[in-house]
Amino acid sequence: MNKKIFRSTLLVALLVLLASVVLIFGILIGFFENQIQTELKSEIDYISHTVQVEGNSFFESFDSSSKRVTLISPDGTVLADTNHNPEDMDNHLSREEVKDALSNGEGKSVRYSDTRTEKTIYYATKLPDGNILRVSTKQVTAFTMLLGLLQPIIFVFAFAVVLSLILSYRVSASIVKPINSIDLDNPVPNEAYEELSPLLRKISAQKRTIEHRIREAKRHQEEFRLITENMSEGFLAIDERGVVLICNKAALRLLGIEFSEGQNVFLLNISKELRYVTKIALDGKHAESEMALDERTYNLIANPVFDGDKTIGAIILIPDITETHKREQLRREFTSNVSHELKTPLTSISGFAEIMKSGTTDESTVVDFSTVIYDEAQRLIALVSDIIKLSELDEGSINLVPETIDLLDLAKEEASRLIPGAEKANIDISVNGDNAKIHGVRKVIGEMLYNLLDNAIKYGKSGGYAKVEIKESISGVSVSVKDNGIGIPVSEQPRIFERFYRVDKSHSKEVGGTGLGLSIVKHGAIYHNAKIDVESMPDVGTTITITFNKQ
Repeated sequence: MNKKIFRSTLLVALLVLLASVVLIFGILIGFFENQIQTELKSEIDYISHTVQVEGNSFFESFDSSSKRVTLISPDGTVLADTNHNPEDMDNHLSREEVKDALSNGEGKSVRYSDTRTEKTIYYATKLPDGNILRVSTKQVTAFTMLLGLLQPIIFVFAFAVVLSLILSYRVSASIVKPINSIDLDNPVPNEAYEELSPLLRKISAQKRTIEHRIREAKRHQEEFRLITENMSEGFLAIDERGVVLICNKAALRLLGIEFSEGQNVFLLNISKELRYVTKIALDGKHAESEMALDERTYNLIANPVFDGDKTIGAIILIPDITETHKREQLRREFTSNVSHELKTPLTSISGFAEIMKSGTTDESTVVDFSTVIYDEAQRLIALVSDIIKLSELDEGSINLVPETIDLLDLAKEEASRLIPGAEKANIDISVNGDNAKIHGVRKVIGEMLYNLLDNAIKYGKSGGYAKVEIKESISGVSVSVKDNGIGIPVSEQPRIFERFYRVDKSHSKEVGGTGLGLSIVKHGAIYHNAKIDVESMPDVGTTITITFNKQ
């Protein structure tokens, strides 16, 4: 702005100077010409009087250094001339000033030299005797005069330019200084120029609007950051070239990468699935795939981002679906195991029923077959019952109200139900400990204790024991079921709570059971937010401890 004002001021000053010089020069030229003509008119009046008195003798004594005087007859013949011999001069009747003098009493004209560097001004008047008296003087032309004055004009112009430069700089600086001193953080009020007040008020209002929008943008950005950073799913935003714009911590953790600004998504991870969905999304299509990484399974969901019809980037969501995969795998295994477990007793029932249907079976055999059918039916009922219990625990659809339970009393009650089976297996059952109370569903906790004791008896050694011990501590209430049976190998312990999983399948067939007991224990513990610990060694025994929160 300072430069623009400086240039404008300097240009105006120079134009004014140039216009002034031209105007003054033009005025002076006109003034000098009028002055000369006035002088010629005055002189011709004086000379005409003298000529009338002295006659032609005047021309002999006249000083012709500055002016020339000519006496012309009415027919154009030159009678006398101060500079030339009249006899050598042409007839002047055709001269403009002579013709005007003859017709109007006086006349004037201007004639230029061949080089047009000089001009002659003529003034003529008609004398009383009819002759024409003409006075002339020479004068340089305006161009010649300008050339003669060129050096002083250049000097004056140079001085004026320097002066204009200095004054323009100071004027522009003085104009701009108040504007530069305006506090844009608080533009109103201002001490600069009154004319700037409307503009400054608009700037102030616009500044407030921009600050408000910046605060809103920062707030939205912070909200977005908090949302993405607290997502358990990985989140990536990329531009049309694949450069990562946003990458939350979950994505860095899931992909096992370190992110720096400007990285390309195709270089972040070696997974071909990630590159595949990214390419499809940048082509403007939705894409999904699964990626296995470090024993985890992730779902890759990529959606393009459009600006009109143009794809300007993509959003990639990376949820961890490992648990979903495991549940799906468990569901398939459960379905397969259920089918297998149901098929065996149903085949037995169907086979014996078919034999009995023929009517050729004697009465004693029918009784034996009926016993087998009854046992297999009870096995089916137990299996279905356990499946229903697991389903209720999985879905949290238990319709029983939690209550205060004395864990020691409940353990004794469940142990009493298993005494016949324990005596048959020559296993000693004992229940000891504190009268600790917890808050829970009595039926579910009873099933948990029953299944733990039942397993201790089934997989115990003849002459062994199954001990239940209740302890109350600061951390909670624990119930431990301990036996000195066949034990569980360390490699098998992580899987004992899976549905239908049996460590010793040959022994399991002998002792019976549905294979869902420990699964019911696990889901019951989850339902009550309890913790399960397992300690076991082959041929030494097993201790399973469940710790409940205090009431």
